[in-house]
Amino acid sequence: MYHNPVLLKQSVDDLVTNPDGIYVDCTFGGGGHSREIVGRLSEKGKLYGFDQDLDALKNNIDDPKFTLINQNFRFLENSLLMYGVSQVDGILADLGVSSHQFDAGERGFSTRSNAPLDMRMNVMQSLDAKKVINEYDEEALADIFYYYGELRESRKLARDIVHHRKNKSIETTEDLKKLFSYLPPHKVNKFYAQLFQAIRIEVNQELDVLKEMLVQSYKMLKPGGRLVVISYHSLEDRLVKRFLKNGMFEGEPQRDIYGNYEKAFELVKSKAIIPDDKEIEENSRARSAKMRTGIKI
Repeated sequence: MYHNPVLLKQSVDDLVTNPDGIYVDCTFGGGGHSREIVGRLSEKGKLYGFDQDLDALKNNIDDPKFTLINQNFRFLENSLLMYGVSQVDGILADLGVSSHQFDAGERGFSTRSNAPLDMRMNVMQSLDAKKVINEYDEEALADIFYYYGELRESRKLARDIVHHRKNKSIETTEDLKKLFSYLPPHKVNKFYAQLFQAIRIEVNQELDVLKEMLVQSYKMLKPGGRLVVISYHSLEDRLVKRFLKNGMFEGEPQRDIYGNYEKAFELVKSKAIIPDDKEIEENSRARSAKMRTGIKI
């Protein structure tokens, strides 16, 4: 089962302003958002869906208005150009890991399952969690835990892993968790969530991929076109917020003598949209979701 699409009505309301337009769903997954978008398009409208996960191909939509592209959305621009598309009316990205990927225990995403250390969204790539944990040096591991998991004790964690693997390879999620069995019970769940997030981001290069997609989205959108992004943790949301504000990920834009700078997008709402209590109750995945929408200037 794939997850129920988060912020479905709000995201598609923001996205589809022209039923005859061309749209992109960067994260097709179970196709929940895509089906809603296709349902709002006229016969002239078109939607392109992206997903690198082979499992997602089973959810393809049988509709001439829809084309599913089996690619990581970091290849957004080139993939669309191959279909003769140089500009689009709107782009949606619902980031993160799907419930299906978490629930498929053998994929190694979940902290609840004992599975091989994998965590690849694209099972064809060579880098997996086992390589990260067993082959990265101590400094690289510490940086991953600190920057991607926001774990303050990152250096100690890296040291523990490197010390253990000298004697025995760390093969499974349970092997990894056992290294930190000394943690007090009330800290365990949050700690493992942060640890697994950090490793998963590194395996899939999620933040780099997000940056590439955002830059390409700006190039592909028509003036007045809309970019809608749903994120699930602060690292993603900060990148999205900054890019929608000034088209940059770090630093400050050049300002004129009056202190004004050239904006990349006009925000539909100044604050992020979050799910209401009813949606969170029905869909626990929605709990940490934040949606931001920008209109290309």
